[in-house]
Amino acid sequence: MLKLDHIRKTFGSYNAVDDLSLEIKQGEIFALLGPSGCGKSTTLRQIAGLDQPDSGDILLKDKPLFSSSKNIFVPAQKRNMGMVFQSYAIWPHLTVFETVAYPLRLRRWANADIDAAVRAIIKQVGLEGMEDRASPTLSGGQQQRVALARALVYKPDVLLLDEPFSNLDVKLREQMRVELKILQRRVGVSVVLVTHDQSEALSLADRLAVMNAGKIEQIGRPIELYDEPATPFVRDFIGQTTKFATHITNVASNGDASIEIGDRKFPLVGTASSFIRRQAGENVVACIRPERIAVASAAQGHGGNELEGIVETMLFLGDRYECLVQIGGQAILAYVPSSEKLSEGQRVPLAFPKEALTLWPN
Repeated sequence: MLKLDHIRKTFGSYNAVDDLSLEIKQGEIFALLGPSGCGKSTTLRQIAGLDQPDSGDILLKDKPLFSSSKNIFVPAQKRNMGMVFQSYAIWPHLTVFETVAYPLRLRRWANADIDAAVRAIIKQVGLEGMEDRASPTLSGGQQQRVALARALVYKPDVLLLDEPFSNLDVKLREQMRVELKILQRRVGVSVVLVTHDQSEALSLADRLAVMNAGKIEQIGRPIELYDEPATPFVRDFIGQTTKFATHITNVASNGDASIEIGDRKFPLVGTASSFIRRQAGENVVACIRPERIAVASAAQGHGGNELEGIVETMLFLGDRYECLVQIGGQAILAYVPSSEKLSEGQRVPLAFPKEALTLWPN
């Protein structure tokens, strides 16, 4: 559906987008995820036609929207893309109906066609009966639905979303994520979502790209990036990672590496990443997701990589505790179900599944 090929955008000496290439499939939600200043919003603005790249190509359905080599630049209003901005950009002097109808009036649709299209999309976004309401009287979630309806009413090829949930409270943000996914599946439009929120990208996207300093670090399905990060940046940016310094004591023929943790020399076995040399004596960082560490009753009889630690701190988060556990002089973060009755200072068994423990350069 949409292809970006070696896109580059600079502002003075600053490389906002640096040789970026990606392809977005028909009907998928594709997320650009990364910290502030990584280039994700600049990438979205270039897709929309609001910014012009310095070089590269952008194609929609194999037709060029921008090509530096062919001197082509299709303006935003001719790209058949819908966009929802972070602020929604809802006009206070228009009703819901007129706000949604505005892009159709610009395209000089017949009044009867406008009426039918607007009422259909308003029903789809759950605002039926609010057609005559003034925009300032709507809640944040309702304003977002209006912005979505306005962006979808003319059946765009691609829907562009720039931090669409950042102005909503936590509960409403979760609700709108579900509603957006249901609406997208119903309409079938391809979506490019820009966000710095990991949970937003992981829950909504069919595929996502993690960006850093204008470049793409990794592209893949959310579960792939979470379970198999390709770079240390992706590993640390998506989700929580428990890390501790150690060194390799032995490397088996199958690639498994033995390590020791802390001053008490607890032996563990993990999978060496492709980034390290895999040799005995090498200093490495051992990494594991905190929810993969089995603690207390879950660790008993686990088999392999079992040791003991002391609970240092516990934070109650409703469904779980976040625990810092001291092991051989190092503090290890682990998630423990709230059903476990632990207390600070208690000695607890732990188990580190071999397949979940990966080794990275120090």
